[in-house]
Amino acid sequence: MAGGAVLIVGGTHGLGLELAKHFAGKDHDVIVTGRDPQRAAAAAREIGDGTRGLGFDLAEPAQIAPALKDVGPVHHLVLAAIERDENKIREYDVSRALRLVTLKLVGYMEVVHALHSSLGTDSSILIFGGGAKDKPYGGSTMVTTVNAGVQGLVRTLVMELAPIRVNAIHPGIVGDSPYWSAKPAQVLEGVRAKTPAGRLATMRDIVDAAVFLLTNPAVNGVDLAVDGGWHFMTW
Repeated sequence: MAGGAVLIVGGTHGLGLELAKHFAGKDHDVIVTGRDPQRAAAAAREIGDGTRGLGFDLAEPAQIAPALKDVGPVHHLVLAAIERDENKIREYDVSRALRLVTLKLVGYMEVVHALHSSLGTDSSILIFGGGAKDKPYGGSTMVTTVNAGVQGLVRTLVMELAPIRVNAIHPGIVGDSPYWSAKPAQVLEGVRAKTPAGRLATMRDIVDAAVFLLTNPAVNGVDLAVDGGWHFMTW
């Protein structure tokens, strides 16, 4: 289709999958990636409308450029892959810490490096961080660190890639997501009760915000929290 593809790294499940479903069948081809090639192919079939699936592991940066070499023009690039890691200081696991930092920071940037010549002057990039950058919790040492690092990535990429737009989205607790909906109801209710908006973010909320950041031509260099105001609350 005209204008290049929508490529969603981490588009095989959760928020990335929902965003891929939004774009499928519209003005752009959709490509989703995941760590497992078979899972990526299965997700592409589920999405339909000619969606393609690619497999590579962001924590193995040498895999990335070869996997993306035949992608073609890209209009919207979304970096949404995550791994949830509880890594407490007293039981610090260096191998897990290195994997998460490599995946979220080095791997993300290698995707941009591999695709920079495929991006047009009107292309956009969206990087997923997370609410842990503002609201750390027990075991979030590395998650908080890498999500805060996303802010630095946005700032440098806005300058290096101009006029390509680069933004970040930082979801809070997404109540109907596969991860959070499996949590005990009292946990979610406790957060909802303290959230200024009186409700948890939904997957639809995150998709709507992501589409806005990707498509509004005047929005650039933004770190957007989508959490009903939870990031303002003190413990």
